[in-house]
Amino acid sequence: MTTLYGIKNCDTVKKARRWLEERSADYRFHDFRADGLDRAMLERFEAALGWETLLNRKGTTWRQLDDAAKSGVDRAKALELMLAQPSLIKRPVLEYDGAFLIGFDPNRPWPPTPQAT
Repeated sequence: MTTLYGIKNCDTVKKARRWLEERSADYRFHDFRADGLDRAMLERFEAALGWETLLNRKGTTWRQLDDAAKSGVDRAKALELMLAQPSLIKRPVLEYDGAFLIGFDPNRPWPPTPQAT
């Protein structure tokens, strides 16, 4: 089964959910705000995708951080920031059979394979 992780109000997450529903895909949606985000989940994402890929430095939440929070970001600091503010995670994160994808591209092969992560 596919799990799509994100925030329900995110436009990209909405597109991904619509795409999956149009194809009658069997998936579960996990909303970081409503369903939570714990360290173990975030570390699974980070192990598969890398913290640099996972951290959204282009979004509004990142731009609103003060300079001290944005400076000297390493893995540990990035994970703490994402745990405190899940909207700092690029979205959506899709998990299928142990493989992860980040972002949404309707032209990307689906389901993902371990090589596609």
